[in-house]
Amino acid sequence: MAEKLSGVKGMNDILPVNSYQWLWLEGKLNAWLAQYGYNNMRTPILESTQLFTRSIGEVTDIVEKEMYSFVDSLNGDKLTLRPEGTAGIIRAVVEHSLLYNATQKLWYIGPMFRHERPQKGRYRQFHQLGVEALGFAGPDIDCEIILMLSHLWQILGLGGVELHINCLGNKEERLAHRQALISYFEQYQEILDEEAKRRLYSNPLRILDTKNPAMQELVTAAPRLIDYLGDESLSHYNGWKAGLDALNISYIENPRLVRGLDYYNLSVFEWVSSDLGSQSTVCGGGRYDPLLAELGAKDNYAIGFAIGLERLLLSLEAQNKLPAKPASDIYIVSDGDGTTALGFRLAAQLREHGFSVIQNFGGGSFKAQFKRADNSGSPLTLVIGENEVKQQQVVVKSMALKTQEVVELGNIVDKIKQLISR
Repeated sequence: MAEKLSGVKGMNDILPVNSYQWLWLEGKLNAWLAQYGYNNMRTPILESTQLFTRSIGEVTDIVEKEMYSFVDSLNGDKLTLRPEGTAGIIRAVVEHSLLYNATQKLWYIGPMFRHERPQKGRYRQFHQLGVEALGFAGPDIDCEIILMLSHLWQILGLGGVELHINCLGNKEERLAHRQALISYFEQYQEILDEEAKRRLYSNPLRILDTKNPAMQELVTAAPRLIDYLGDESLSHYNGWKAGLDALNISYIENPRLVRGLDYYNLSVFEWVSSDLGSQSTVCGGGRYDPLLAELGAKDNYAIGFAIGLERLLLSLEAQNKLPAKPASDIYIVSDGDGTTALGFRLAAQLREHGFSVIQNFGGGSFKAQFKRADNSGSPLTLVIGENEVKQQQVVVKSMALKTQEVVELGNIVDKIKQLISR
C-alpha cells in the first residue's frame, strides 16, 4: 500500500460536512452585494512580487515574514501567491483602464496565502471577500461602506460585532506624526521589545499595534496621529462621523487603529467580534487613495474592506446562526427488472419541477436501501419494485410521518408538490 499523503499544514480541506455552510454564506454575500450595485471581478492568485512590495510596503509583517514568494524557473520572474486582494484588483483596474471617465464598485472572493503559524481563525491559506469602491471622494461613500456592513450583520443575524474607527490623515501628516513617535519612543528604549526596536526607525506607527502587555501603558501615552491632522483630513473624518451618527451606527474611536498595510489613508475601520479570542477582527478596511497613483493610475479615490470568511463562519457558528445541512427532497429505492430505468425517468421528471432527488445505486435489499434513505435525511422515499413497473405506480413513503401510499405515475408530481411545498 502506498504511503498516505497529507495536506500542507495550515491549508485546510473544506469537506462536505462544512462546504454547504460556505455555499450558503457565499449566496448571502452575492445577493447582498448586488443590492448595493457591486460587480464581481476575478484576478490571478499569482502576481509579480513587486506588486506587493510596492503596495503593501516593504517594512510590513506581510512582506517581511509572510509572503509565499519564489522565482519562476522558466523565465526568472519573481512571483508571489497573493497575501491580500486589493493590490491585484487595483493592478487590473489600472492595466485595463477601468477608471477612465468612470467609477467602479467591485468585489472579489477567493483564497489568500500568508506564511504564518496556523491557529484558530488564522491559516496559511485563508479566504476573503473583498469590496472596493473606486473614484468616489467621500465621505459619503465611507458612510455607505459602513452602512452596508451593518446591513450584512443584520442579514446574517450576527451580533456582538463592534465598529472601531480612526483617521490616518495624509502622507505629510503621517510623516510629522512619525517623527514625533520616533522622538517619543527613543526615550523609552529600555521598555521596547525587540520587534518595536526593529520598527522604531523603519515603521514606528506599527509599534502602536503591539500586543505586548508590557508596552501597553507606553503605547497609550504615545503621540496621537489625530493631533497632527490638518483641516482637510479633520473635515473628512468629522464628515464621516457625522454621517455615521445620522445613520444611528455606533462606533468607537480608536487612535491606535492603524491596520497592517502601508497604503491606507484617512478613514480606517475594523469590525471586532467577541467570539474570536485573539483573532478578533472579522472585517477591516479603509481609504487607500495613494495606491492608485503608486500602481500607475492618475490621482483618484479608493476605499474598500475585506472579510475573513473563516472568521465570519466561526463567529456565526459560535452564535448558532449557521443553517442545518440541507437534505435532498426525495430518495428513490428500487429492486427488480426495469426498476432502475423507471427510477431514472422519475428522477428526471421530478428534477424538471425543481425537486432534488437521490437515486439509490449499487443494489442492496430494500431493507438496506431504506436505511440509506433514512440516513440521507430526505423527507420522502419513493419505492419502485417490479409490481410498480407493471402497474405504472410508485409507493410514496413519508419518513417523518411513517406513512405510505400508492400513487399513479401520472399523478406523482402533484402528490410530491402536496407533500413538499415549494
